[in-house]
Amino acid sequence: MTDYIPPTLDWVREQVELYESSGGTQGTTLLDTGMPCILVTHTGNKTGGIRKIPLMRVEVDGNYVLIGSMGGQPKNPVWVYNLRADPDVTIRDKTQVFAMRVREVTDEQERQALWAAGVAAYPPYDEYQAKTTRKIPVFLAEPR
Repeated sequence: MTDYIPPTLDWVREQVELYESSGGTQGTTLLDTGMPCILVTHTGNKTGGIRKIPLMRVEVDGNYVLIGSMGGQPKNPVWVYNLRADPDVTIRDKTQVFAMRVREVTDEQERQALWAAGVAAYPPYDEYQAKTTRKIPVFLAEPR
């Protein structure tokens, strides 16, 4: 059995712990913003450990859009590299848990449509893209 490696940032770890320990009945909004979030469980590409990260809830036709914004920081969040290395994830959306497979969206037309869905769910994504020179990665999680 692979070990769970908790997030290093206190607020992220606390969010994950509340979401998980409540069975998805608490901690379902990110940083008390009122904005719904999901939990993505994935495998660390260097450690092989189980990692969990709360991300904005962007749902399109039963699939989830995962946007690697990291607030517009110059580097991608570590989870982006984890998903590129191992696309099998589990997504908790409140009390429901789904086995999913992600793919990075490289087709520009599809990416623009999914980006627009992301901005509709969380408008600061456009500000984050304007703050950084990197092209923020977009993934689509689909049922396995």
